[in-house]
Amino acid sequence: MPSHVRLRRVYDAPSPEDGARVLVDRIWPRGLSKREARLDLWLKEVAPSTELRTWYGHAPERFDGFRDRYLGELAGDERRAALDRLRELRRDGTVTLLTATRDAGRSHAAVLAALLDEPGDRSPAGP
Repeated sequence: MPSHVRLRRVYDAPSPEDGARVLVDRIWPRGLSKREARLDLWLKEVAPSTELRTWYGHAPERFDGFRDRYLGELAGDERRAALDRLRELRRDGTVTLLTATRDAGRSHAAVLAALLDEPGDRSPAGP
């Protein structure tokens, strides 16, 4: 089975193509029950720090700086272990990264999706 990484909002209805549905936010999404979310995993350890998330504030002009800082955070032990868990899931098939962020394309989930789709399956601190 080919592996694939998808990116969606957690508020979107689940799809049969989702594969493993993984919430990658640190905070549970407002107004959504666990039953409605239909998650396979909540991997909050892979989310950016509160300080970084607050600094970014989803300002589009800060996204490049946010991405660079977030990749630096992903090199830490706890986040690297969570990232390895995502890689395991991806090797088993499709993984859908879920976030409550309105602009999913400029979010930590988008950074994760791009990282997981890199050839060679490198870590952010790798060669």
